[in-house]
Amino acid sequence: MTVRRRRMHLAAHFPGVNNTTVWADPRSRSQIEFSSFEHLARTAERGLFDFFFLAEGLRLREHKGRIHDLDVVGRPESLTVLNALAGVTEHLGLAATVNATFNEPYELARRLATLDHLSGGRAAWNVVTSSDAFTGENFRRGGFLDRAERYTRAAEFIGVARELWDSGDPDGVFRPVAHRGQHFDIAGEFGVPRSPQGHPVVIQAGDSDEGREFAAATADVVFTRQGSLEAGRSFYADVKRRLAKYGRTADDLKIMPGVSVVLGDTAAEAQERAAGIRRQQVSPQNAILALEQVWGADLSSYDPDGPLPDFDPVPDSGISRGRTRRGDTVAIAEKWRALSREKGLSIRQTVIEASARQSFIGTPEAVAVELEEFVTREAADGFILVPHLTPGGLDEFVDRVVPLLQERGAFRTEYRGATLRSHLGLADPAGRRG
Repeated sequence: MTVRRRRMHLAAHFPGVNNTTVWADPRSRSQIEFSSFEHLARTAERGLFDFFFLAEGLRLREHKGRIHDLDVVGRPESLTVLNALAGVTEHLGLAATVNATFNEPYELARRLATLDHLSGGRAAWNVVTSSDAFTGENFRRGGFLDRAERYTRAAEFIGVARELWDSGDPDGVFRPVAHRGQHFDIAGEFGVPRSPQGHPVVIQAGDSDEGREFAAATADVVFTRQGSLEAGRSFYADVKRRLAKYGRTADDLKIMPGVSVVLGDTAAEAQERAAGIRRQQVSPQNAILALEQVWGADLSSYDPDGPLPDFDPVPDSGISRGRTRRGDTVAIAEKWRALSREKGLSIRQTVIEASARQSFIGTPEAVAVELEEFVTREAADGFILVPHLTPGGLDEFVDRVVPLLQERGAFRTEYRGATLRSHLGLADPAGRRG
């Protein structure tokens, strides 16, 4: 029996709204100038990546009543940036993070269909939700949505968007759309001709049980975070297993964890570089900030090189606003304390180790082998690379690792289709007409 060789998918994440960016590096450039977005996107396209992925925040985060030091002031709106990038790229998919809680289906479906037209079928939507009243203060109905309802609204939102996308022919002939549901009541015509992909690709991020179910029912790509090969295989098997109940196959959903890569000419050099990057990412100040977000208390008097607090976190203290909830902070604190005791780690060392993203560290040859193993052993269908530098953080990977993946037959040597769906090996939407 012949075993079908699995080729990996690669995507690029534009960094900056998280704690992975190294701001102090002299090679770090603007987070808001178009030249930065263009450089990273062109590099990704040179590397034959599937898509370029933009995160987005709807309000500047706060910590202890002040703007969070690691947030980006002035970050342009994602879809606007991607429409501009459509003019300087030819093949690369263009993915925008847009919130389903604080937008409306008609308006967002129109913007995404427009991007799909302008790019020749390369648009994608990373669906996120929010139950955060702090973020909602920027919107007319801020804070109105209970946390338990966020996936219910998102699922209805995506369903309505797909109804709208399916309502027009390429020639501009439309049928009326009538939808009355729990969250949306729409009666009218869409007004944008059917776009090259029919439906833009839908991406979803989330590791919770409800997030996995939502992805199995609605998403084309899952952006996840797994810390090891075995954790990746467990997540992969669980999510793929859920697809059958929705009449979907394993090929209908691509699982792509976010990862970082650090290269060196030798294994020792790569490890030394990786340790240096982690020290830059988690400065003494940032270590205390991360600690405060878990403990929910002002810990500015603590020594970053000293021991962790011996008291339990303060639940729902509100010390940080606009950030994704960490879950059970008491359990997280106990896990961190156990790690610290086991390895004799200080506050800063504990944060460095506990917050590390899945990383591939080694020579280009070793990294290529390990990436391929994750795909071969069904821990991932591919990877979303999260570089620590803007905008040159992908250059070395594209120059040194991609050619090795191609030599191994693990990655494409050319783009064979025109749309993002073709890059990802996704079927056209069932509702496609014309």
